Amino acid sequence: MRHRQLRYRRWLAATALSAIMAGGAMWLYPASNEPTPLTDRVQGNTVGAATQDTGLKQQTKPDAVALPDDRNMEPLNIASNTPASLGPDPFAASLEGTDIDGALKADANGELIVDIETRDFFDYFLNAVGEVSPEEVLERIRTLAVTSLPAPAAEQAMALLDQYLHYKQQAMAVESTPLDSARQNDPAYQQEMLHKAFNDLKQLRQTIFSPEAHRAFFGLEEAYGEYTLATLEIARRTDLSSEAKTSLVAWHRNQLPEQLQRTERHLMESNQESLQRTEIMEAADSPESAGQKLMDQGMSREAATSVTAYLQEQKQFEARYEHYRKAIAQLRDSGLAEPDLAAQQAQLLNRHFPDSKQQTWARLKMLGSN
Repeated sequence: MRHRQLRYRRWLAATALSAIMAGGAMWLYPASNEPTPLTDRVQGNTVGAATQDTGLKQQTKPDAVALPDDRNMEPLNIASNTPASLGPDPFAASLEGTDIDGALKADANGELIVDIETRDFFDYFLNAVGEVSPEEVLERIRTLAVTSLPAPAAEQAMALLDQYLHYKQQAMAVESTPLDSARQNDPAYQQEMLHKAFNDLKQLRQTIFSPEAHRAFFGLEEAYGEYTLATLEIARRTDLSSEAKTSLVAWHRNQLPEQLQRTERHLMESNQESLQRTEIMEAADSPESAGQKLMDQGMSREAATSVTAYLQEQKQFEARYEHYRKAIAQLRDSGLAEPDLAAQQAQLLNRHFPDSKQQTWARLKMLGSN
C-alpha cells in the first residue's frame, strides 16, 4: 500500500508560505466572527449524522492527551486506533491502493491522543470532498471513530474535527485579504503582508484550538514558517555580505526542531547533488560519457540509462532543428504568399521531426528564437 500524501512535504515545498497563508482550506466561505454549526460549514450541506447518532457533543476544548509534534518520539502507549487502510474498496477512487495517512488513537484511559497524525487523518478524508459528498466523508470519519475508539476518545475526535473545520473556514479570510494594488509589486510590502498573514493565522489557531492541540497540529508548520520568513528577510537585506547571510540562515536553521533540521539538511544535500549532476551533463563530451560519469557519482544504472537516452534524443533533435531552421529561413525568403508559406512550414515540420513531441519542441524553440 502507498500513502496518498508525503508527510512534512506541506511545509518544505517552495510554496510553504502560500500553504501556511491558505491554511489548507478546501472550500470558500464568508468570514465570520462566530462559530457556525458543523452542518453549515461543509458546502452548506447537512451533516448532522456525523455527531447526532452517537450523542457526541461539540466541545470547545476537547479533553484529550496532546503530544508533541514529533513522530520520532518513544513508542506511545496506544490502547486502540483506527485501521491502517480502507481495504480493497474505498469510498473514493483517489483513495484506492492507499494507506490512511495518520490515525485516530486512544490511550489506556480512553482519551484521544492528539498529535500531527490526528490532523493527517482528518485531511486524508477531507481531501476526498468533491469526489464524494461532504456528508459521506464526515460519516466515514465518524464511523471509524466510534467503531475503533472508546466513546470518550471518539467524542473528543469529533469535537476536534468540528474545530478543525471551523479553522479552515476562518482561515480563508486570511487568504482573501486584499493587497494594495499600488504596492503589491513592492518586495518590502510583500514581506510585510506575509508576516501579517502568518501572524494572523497563528492567532486564529490560538483562538480556536487548545494550546496542546495547536502545538500538536501546527507546531512544525509554524516553526518552518518562521524559518522561511526569516530567510526571506535575510535574502532581502542589502547591508549583509553573502557570508553573513549564509551564517544567519544557518543560525535560524539550527533553531528548527530536530526532525525539521534533518529534513532541511536532506533537501540541501539533494539540491547540491542535482546541481552537481547538471554540471556533469553540461560538461560531458557525449550522452554516453554523461551517463557513465553519473554512475561514477552514484546514480543507478537504470537512471543513468534514462538520462543517456534523453540526452541522445536531445542531441538528435538539435541536429534536426538546425536543418529545419535553415529551411524555414530559405522558405521565408522565397516570397510565397502567407497561406502557401504556412502550408510549406507545416510540411517542413513533419519532414524534419518524426513525432509529435519533437514537433512541439521545435515550435517552442522557434517561438523562443523569434
